[in-house]
Amino acid sequence: MQKSTSRYHRISIARESRKLTMRADPLVPMSKKPSRSATGKNEPDPQTWMPQVREIYQELAARPLQGNCIGRSTCCRFQLTGKTPYLTRGEALLAAHAWRASGRKNMPASSDGACPFLKNGLCQIYESRPFGCRTHFCDAAGGQTPRHLVRDLIQRLEDIDRALGGDGASHFHSAVSRYL
Repeated sequence: MQKSTSRYHRISIARESRKLTMRADPLVPMSKKPSRSATGKNEPDPQTWMPQVREIYQELAARPLQGNCIGRSTCCRFQLTGKTPYLTRGEALLAAHAWRASGRKNMPASSDGACPFLKNGLCQIYESRPFGCRTHFCDAAGGQTPRHLVRDLIQRLEDIDRALGGDGASHFHSAVSRYL
């Protein structure tokens, strides 16, 4: 796959009548001056990157993949499963944004090793949950989505990560905590 040399463009996959086609799609450039978040930290303007991350999540939801969450929250118990998601900067910013939008400022500690956003068996940021949470399911729900079926979406998340000045995926807790 050939990429444009401009930091404002990327090649992405688009669905047209069940057929995948390549198209050049401009990345929305970050503003030259980062905005100051409610936490006082410099962050990119959410209006530039948030729609791109949400579009990837929507494309994932539209794919006919076998896994389907059945609400057991087993996969959200990181200590139990031994698997903790890694997030790109765009995903971490979106999760932190959703958490702050609900009036919360700190990520709660979890004594049982579960996801800090899990409360009474429900994800408190479900609509903004990271890609890993959308593709890793317990065995009863179909198991983990094979990477080759979502590689193009992962690459687009990595492109957004680079455009936002990220340096690759980071451990869930540290990635989100950075933006709270």
